[in-house]
Amino acid sequence: MKALGILLLAVLCFIAAQGTSIPLFLILCYLLLALLALAYLWAWGNLRGIRVSRQVGTQRAQVGEEIRERIVLENTWPLPKLWVELQDHSDLPLHSSGFVAYLPGHERRRWTLRTPCTMRGKWRLGPLTLHSGDPFGIFRLQTTSDETAEVLVYPATVALPNLQLPGMELQGGTDLRTRTFHVTPNVSTIREYVPGDSFNRIHWRTTARTGRLMVKEFELDPTADIWIVADMHERSQAISDQRRTLLVDRRLGREIEVPESTEEYIVSAAASIARHLLDGSRSVGLLAWGQHRELIPPEREARQLYKMLESLAMLRAYGAHPLAEVLIAELTQFSRTSTAIVITASADPAWVASLQQLLYRGIRAVVVYVDQETFGGWPAQPVLTRLGELRVPVYRVAQGQPLSEALRQPIDAGATIA
Repeated sequence: MKALGILLLAVLCFIAAQGTSIPLFLILCYLLLALLALAYLWAWGNLRGIRVSRQVGTQRAQVGEEIRERIVLENTWPLPKLWVELQDHSDLPLHSSGFVAYLPGHERRRWTLRTPCTMRGKWRLGPLTLHSGDPFGIFRLQTTSDETAEVLVYPATVALPNLQLPGMELQGGTDLRTRTFHVTPNVSTIREYVPGDSFNRIHWRTTARTGRLMVKEFELDPTADIWIVADMHERSQAISDQRRTLLVDRRLGREIEVPESTEEYIVSAAASIARHLLDGSRSVGLLAWGQHRELIPPEREARQLYKMLESLAMLRAYGAHPLAEVLIAELTQFSRTSTAIVITASADPAWVASLQQLLYRGIRAVVVYVDQETFGGWPAQPVLTRLGELRVPVYRVAQGQPLSEALRQPIDAGATIA
């Protein structure tokens, strides 16, 4: 608008000069046109010869950690850039929107950005838009850089040192006579050390007695496959009006409030239980019907945890099928020696009947119930009463309750909730 006004004023001066033959109006016309040309060239030149690059410290993070990135602006021209505004169109929550910089000739400037991770998911960093103009404020031009990157934020996990999930042993305690390279609770024999054996396999008592290095041979433990079933039915969730305070910078004591929902509690519980079980060399799998069917077969490899965390990071409570239908549809995935850890916030007792079908097939079950009543949802007592009748171990998680405390021991599911 400023440029249009100046151009209109130059035209009026030219008309006045032609009508009055006064040289001053003609000089003003030329000065205004020269000003427009100079201002545009200045703004145009400020955006030329600039290189933008982004360096992301890590493409994987967890809720509560920080994403660190470095943005570098380089001026390849000998002329300085008086001011260049960089705007970042990232969709990562709490990400910095941009900054303004001065760039001398043939110089570069670096900025380090630290963004706290408050929400799980896959987020895009960029693209970048550069804005600049002339000293008179007549023109404001921009150019876009396609410099983008993606980061994946895993859900938060907590240590569960007191978690004891019953019903995980094969009936009869029969060992699986299969040698394994993993450290398990079952030692089959002792043999001499050979180069390449891990030092944590050395049996020091036998070594001291024989005077030679002796190592332990392990077998697969008699633990059945464990399935973590996360209920992602959309209508079974509840969102609280309250917000949770998350400490995202321990050095500076920076705290950020994030919304509370049963969906996030379910995902966090699933991730924490998976980490706890895999650290104990359990064979763990994941089953969830969210925006799509998510099925990760049970394994005990170290990479299994990251496969599950990546899946849980993208999982959303968009499921159209209730938990009762999911359990019946996936019944064939469970063997008679499996244990199902059902994590749900559903207040509909109908899914308990589907869980009973699993029990009839010899499948053992543990329920982690995220009480949506504490989130302002429906009462949980009918579901807990039905689970108490089936004698299924139930861990109840209330809003604001630390997960390590809630999973310390099962509750009396038949008791009345205070």
